[in-house]
Amino acid sequence: MSVGDIAGLIAAIAFVALVIFLAVPLLKLGKVLDETRGTVRQLTEHTLPAIDEAAQTIRATNGQLEKVDTITTSAAQVTEDVSALTTLVSATVGGPLIKLSAFSYAVRSVLGGNGRQR
Repeated sequence: MSVGDIAGLIAAIAFVALVIFLAVPLLKLGKVLDETRGTVRQLTEHTLPAIDEAAQTIRATNGQLEKVDTITTSAAQVTEDVSALTTLVSATVGGPLIKLSAFSYAVRSVLGGNGRQR
């Protein structure tokens, strides 16, 4: 064997050692990526049903809010109607009641001596 053959053999052994040295971290990295893939798959399997349930809950809530909006609108209309009715009754009955009260006071004043007993 010549010096060149020995140098080539040492270079080949060094290269094999380097490949083995680099292969171990690559194999570990492959295992980590497999575990990560499994974790992402499980996360997806558990997250999608939760998202579907949340979407159903939001749809149901929106339906209830539409009902509440209808009720609120109706209550506001009733309030406006009662206010208008109160104004109408006050205008219709209030004027004559004030006149009747003033008339009764005048009658008491005339008959009773200004509303005071002596």
